[in-house]
Amino acid sequence: MSQPIYKRVLLKASGEALMGSQGFGIDVTVADRIASDIAEAREMGVEVGVVVGGGNIFRGVAVASKGGDRVTGDHMGMLGTVINALALATSLRKLDIDTVVLSAISMPEICESFSQRATLYHLSLGRVVIFAGGTGNPFFTTDSAAALRAAEMGAEAIFKGTQVDGIYSADPKKFPNAERFEHLTHSQVLEKGLAVMDVAAVALARENSIPIIVFSIHEKGGFAEILTGGGRKTIVSDN
Repeated sequence: MSQPIYKRVLLKASGEALMGSQGFGIDVTVADRIASDIAEAREMGVEVGVVVGGGNIFRGVAVASKGGDRVTGDHMGMLGTVINALALATSLRKLDIDTVVLSAISMPEICESFSQRATLYHLSLGRVVIFAGGTGNPFFTTDSAAALRAAEMGAEAIFKGTQVDGIYSADPKKFPNAERFEHLTHSQVLEKGLAVMDVAAVALARENSIPIIVFSIHEKGGFAEILTGGGRKTIVSDN
């Protein structure tokens, strides 16, 4: 097996990825496949932290758009990320991968509470750490949570698993002639307004010199392939 380029990474998976072909909720076969990709990375000796979105269950902005309270909506969305984190942890444990869920919102009957100290401790024991509850604050996306947790755990890169195989100038499913980028700087992503991660997440990654690698989360084995330098992806870095 090829040697990985990175030894400690943060994988950001959207909630929508867990839906599979369903219109809502969690497709267990998809969760199991993502877990198998993480297991491949662990077999290479890569330490992995994971942030999962909650859009397959609930989006806080949906409440605000209909006149509801954004803070309450975001709290509901955070609970959705906990559900997804527990589902992915279950899939990993089926593969005998030691896994812990750390939540930014305290719920000790369900999972452990997040702290940087706990994160580094569990990583040192070889566990996959899944971060739930976003940042624990309203008005911040799970992309921002991914960049924040990556900085806190000392990740060498953020792997953003998306619906397509990199960053495009527009949605390639709607615009077949959209330009695909192989490499961008963090500043170029912000200047071009490319919708790969929100502005706060990209800025935080830039400030901490963390590359963002965008790839398709739907390609089985794609995570491990890109970890070793192969595969189709877009790299966002200032190097």
